[in-house]
Amino acid sequence: MWRVIILRRVRAAAGVRMNVRDAIYIGLLSLPLVLIIASLMIGLYTISVENVTRALLSPVFPDLAAGLTQTEITLVQRIRLPRVLSAALIGATLASTGVAFQGIFKNPLVDSNLLGVTSGAGFGAALALLLGGTTFLVQGFAFGFGLLAVSLAYLGSRLYSSAPMIVLTLMGILIGSFFGSLTSLMKYVADPLNTLPAITFWLLGGLTGVTWDSLPILAVLTVLGGAFLWLVRWRLNILSLGDAEAATLGMNPNHLKLGIIVCATLMTAAAVAVGGVIGWIGLVIPHAGRIIVGPDHKRLIPASLALGASFLLVIDNISRTLFPTEVPLGILTGLIGVPLLIGLLRRNRTGW
Repeated sequence: MWRVIILRRVRAAAGVRMNVRDAIYIGLLSLPLVLIIASLMIGLYTISVENVTRALLSPVFPDLAAGLTQTEITLVQRIRLPRVLSAALIGATLASTGVAFQGIFKNPLVDSNLLGVTSGAGFGAALALLLGGTTFLVQGFAFGFGLLAVSLAYLGSRLYSSAPMIVLTLMGILIGSFFGSLTSLMKYVADPLNTLPAITFWLLGGLTGVTWDSLPILAVLTVLGGAFLWLVRWRLNILSLGDAEAATLGMNPNHLKLGIIVCATLMTAAAVAVGGVIGWIGLVIPHAGRIIVGPDHKRLIPASLALGASFLLVIDNISRTLFPTEVPLGILTGLIGVPLLIGLLRRNRTGW
């Protein structure tokens, strides 16, 4: 009799833990929406949640605009909303691609910049700014040269047949260093009064100049790329075990890794083209996600998308509200991300 009672209590306790874990997971997925609404409210000009909601719905229901000032409508619809959505999309992109790269390379210390996409995008933006290009040209150059950097790293790795992933990693580091040197050359020859400050500020990362025109490509690649990573979630679980296990189960690990790299590169290039160089998200957020939901990519990828979006939304709110002048996001992610990663590594002593 006592064995039956103990067994029932164990099952009840396991059910409670499962319900709590599911509640945490659902709350985590809904967190970005809450932060988006909060981000639209706060700033130098505070807007109530009721007026934010009315301003968001007024294009569909014009009667809701009654009682709103033109300043509130402009702030919500034209200034804050594109910036907030860009922050959420960029954070989600960098976090999910960091999870994918850590899974296929089986290394907890890599992110989506491993193959040089950020360095290539930085050079492209610097070159466009040096040529006096518009915002659209700067984003186009950043996106194109980010893809070029990863393509060169991949083509270089094909010259060697042994240890392809190690060679690809080495080529990515080399190509990233090469484009980093080219960026330094652009800064050296740039006009120190006009062009050099623009290049430096862009490389530090920020969302000051984001408009609705910057969102379509970023949104499409983030949504499609995130969906692709979620669809191959169980394959990522197998890849994290090793190529031999994946081949034993009938998978072609090289083809799958190439597809994930292409997807992650497109997503990262779009994120860097819009927001500049914003580091540490792809390295910190995957570790936080594993602590909260575990290593299973079925939950880890959606959790990382939500955590990445939430993290950059918080960082962007800090950047534009707590200081007299706006602080570049790349600075804040480093100042906050490094101590956070150290704390996560200390918390997760059992491994990654």
